[in-house]
Amino acid sequence: MDCLQEYELLKQKVLKHDPQADISLLDKAYGLACAAHKEQKRKSGEPFVIHPVAVASMLADMDMDLATVIAGMLHDTVEDTDLTLEDISAGFGHEIAYLVDGVTKLKHIPMTTKEELQAENLRKMFLSMASDIRVIVIKLVDRLHNMRTLQYVNTDSQITKARETLEIYTPLAHRLGMTKIKWELEDLCFKYLEPEEYARLEKQIDQKREEQEAYIANVLSELRSKLDEAGIEARLDGRPKHLYSIHRKMVTQNKTLEQIYDLLAIRVIVNTVQECYTVLGIIHEAYKPIPGRFKDYIAMPKPNMYQSLHTTLIGPKGKPFEAQIRTWEMHRVAENGIAAHWKYKEGRDYRATDTDIKLEWVRNLFDNQKDIDDASEFAETFKMDLFTDEVFVFTPKGEVKVFPAGSTPIDFAYSIHSAIGNRMTGAKVNGEIKPLNYKLKTGDFVEIITSPPPGRGPSRDWLGIVKSSEAKSKIKQWFKKERRDENIERGKEAVEREIRRLGCTQAQLMRDEWIQPHLARHHFGSMDDMYNVIGFGDVSAQKFVGSLYSEYQKEQAADETVQNAKKIEQKKEQDQDRAYSESGGVIVKGLDNCLVRLSRCCNPVPGDSIVGYITRGRGVSVHRTDCPNIVSMSEGENRMIDVRWADKSRSSYVVQIGVKAVDSRTLFMDIVKTVADCNLSMLAINARKTRDNYELVDLTVEISSRDELDRLVRRIRRIENVVDVSRTVR
Repeated sequence: MDCLQEYELLKQKVLKHDPQADISLLDKAYGLACAAHKEQKRKSGEPFVIHPVAVASMLADMDMDLATVIAGMLHDTVEDTDLTLEDISAGFGHEIAYLVDGVTKLKHIPMTTKEELQAENLRKMFLSMASDIRVIVIKLVDRLHNMRTLQYVNTDSQITKARETLEIYTPLAHRLGMTKIKWELEDLCFKYLEPEEYARLEKQIDQKREEQEAYIANVLSELRSKLDEAGIEARLDGRPKHLYSIHRKMVTQNKTLEQIYDLLAIRVIVNTVQECYTVLGIIHEAYKPIPGRFKDYIAMPKPNMYQSLHTTLIGPKGKPFEAQIRTWEMHRVAENGIAAHWKYKEGRDYRATDTDIKLEWVRNLFDNQKDIDDASEFAETFKMDLFTDEVFVFTPKGEVKVFPAGSTPIDFAYSIHSAIGNRMTGAKVNGEIKPLNYKLKTGDFVEIITSPPPGRGPSRDWLGIVKSSEAKSKIKQWFKKERRDENIERGKEAVEREIRRLGCTQAQLMRDEWIQPHLARHHFGSMDDMYNVIGFGDVSAQKFVGSLYSEYQKEQAADETVQNAKKIEQKKEQDQDRAYSESGGVIVKGLDNCLVRLSRCCNPVPGDSIVGYITRGRGVSVHRTDCPNIVSMSEGENRMIDVRWADKSRSSYVVQIGVKAVDSRTLFMDIVKTVADCNLSMLAINARKTRDNYELVDLTVEISSRDELDRLVRRIRRIENVVDVSRTVR
């Protein structure tokens, strides 16, 4: 299907979801994307615009609103073309421009390492997501389409992209409840990160596929009869387990493929919650449930809004299978997660400031991390929040709270309020006093014991105990605020100690032009702010001083390069000026022990026809007989003298060569390669373009004979698009 056909289908999808959509605005966006990406190609060789059209089409499949679809169409324009956010805002409004900006990578910011730049880009995207969740929906769909076409990039890029996807985007899709995208991303990452294991597992499952399909069909047929008898209208289907999930269970649980219980699975979709529990009873009556394998996510939904009943049963022939039971609304949310909540209503603000409680965890996630100054720490903390499994804990009043697995009563206390956490002295779990490092379990009832205000404050040891980013953030905020002066002194000492360790002085490294970009990158207003976080431990003194030391080394290396270049030039001049008659390779007729130097205007080499010119105070200057400068020198008094090459000439000579060629992208590289193939040393090369589009290249080469020069000239003439090659005279 070509791009235009794909776009026509996209319009049909948009109108099906929203018959009142302004298709003219979508046409405008498509036209702009085609024009902006006209000269660009994907790695596959296809026109680049295929990608944004595909992203927009995938967003339309998810029933996203028109603004999101258009932003998907334009998402690469600011990053990869000359268009600006101002252009997008002027043509499509602030809302679409904001969405495009959210998925646009940063370009022009000073970063020490590639990792820091990646972390800063993640921070920008995450913060945009906190303001408008649609940003991350676009980014996930963009990443999914890129992963689908990853076969066209080199192996290193495949591994890098797949690892980043598995670390950031798949857990993010999970937390947003976007199961379809999560599963496909995980399988694609698995394919490129562990290709041999992927192929082996795929082959194993394919060999069992026919048998498994027959087994599932038999279970569905039996269950259909029982549901019809009960008068329950339902959709039944088999749910294939995705490869990465099977692989993970085999590795973490040290099991074979045959030991994975939910490899075989069915899904039952009904109209009401009551019918979900009725179907559960029918299934448990028909097949024996496996103890401990029932989960009620309807009564206790996952934080990502997922709801279903899960049960594992012993089916025909003793084979286990899993059953998932849910309503149609639950199914829609299970498939598309957060995206399922974007119903088009004209004039509605879709920002995360909506009162929809289902988005509460997103806001909390960013509230906990908004004071983190270091982009790398922000990204790592965010990844930690995304990866963790959850435990469900109750307050004394019966309210359910969700925490990362491994959380402690300290995490619980800070989830209630910062003041509760700061004044905490102990905790009761299920009515019994427990240590502060006790790991909470699902179903625990927790009560916090506090001291009277203001309390003694948290302990630094708590940072190694708590699991949630919320608790860590609030503990760090307390120490940054309450111990600022102490942190600043500790930070100064750490910086001074690191400078001494590197063998430098403060004057050498603590220079304002190097410090200011560092402060700006971490959003600090002064060095005291930097000392505060170093003293507290948020940023290491080694990292801060190391960035300054890196700038210092660059400056030293640049100075050394300049000095070495000057020394080389001076030595060349001295070598030429000290060339005497016999030792210099030229014999002057009738004179012994006179100063002889080879002229720099024509650079004669052995084999050239030469003539001498008696200068005032600088001996004899040797020129080629065809040097244009000889004509002017020969006018007036006659100071020409006969010279000849000695039998034993100097070991090396410098010549300049001019090359004229038709415009060619590879000319520069071809010339350099030719000189290298001739085993000659190139001292300089530069190029310029004439008004009539010719390339002129001047190169300075060191040779030992005329034969070497002639061979080099012949080989340069054979380079494609070269028009002329000649010796250069200044």
